Amino acid sequence: MLTNRKGFTLIELLIVVVIIGILAAIAIPKFAQTKDRAKIAAVRSEVRNLMTAAEGYYSDSQTYPASVAAVGIQTPTSSGVTLTFTAAGAGYTAVGTAPVSSGTATCTVVAGGSGTTDGVITCVTS
Repeated sequence: MLTNRKGFTLIELLIVVVIIGILAAIAIPKFAQTKDRAKIAAVRSEVRNLMTAAEGYYSDSQTYPASVAAVGIQTPTSSGVTLTFTAAGAGYTAVGTAPVSSGTATCTVVAGGSGTTDGVITCVTS
């Protein structure tokens, strides 16, 4: 007597598991890259906020602040970015860093210097 069995065979289940594994192997690295780009954007944003606060401080007191705390920004910030600020003569250097999967993302801005990149935020990952 023939019986009608319902369900999947072991081979069919193994094929589905292999296909899911291949898709996960493709998707997980893409997710890590997206996460790193978001972290770099957060570093750039925090450096821009620090630059804006430093310029506001300069507008009020005609001198740049001595530290990050002088402008009311805490480091590390809520996004996990660590900020450093160095006043130098008639300008300053602001640096933001955060860990990413491939090392450390660092964004820097120099203002009040004689260079052509005055006020331009540059980011590198090392």
